[in-house]
Amino acid sequence: METATATIDTTRCPLCGEENRCAMETARETGQPQPPCWCMSADFGKAPFAALPPASRGKACMCPRCAAGAPAGSRQD
Repeated sequence: METATATIDTTRCPLCGEENRCAMETARETGQPQPPCWCMSADFGKAPFAALPPASRGKACMCPRCAAGAPAGSRQD
């Protein structure tokens, strides 16, 4: 019996599915240098790390909204 392995989209937040805007992942995919990622200056103090699916940990970045601990549907512009 085969086991299906879920593909992790590294460009999407594993919590809400929105684009995570990860400059490091963009650089890896395109081979083009990017400016510093938003996460380098972000405050992750309210980030819901415990809610991250185990399979996504260390593989896909949260989006800025989820990293700030904002509830789904709210905007962080």
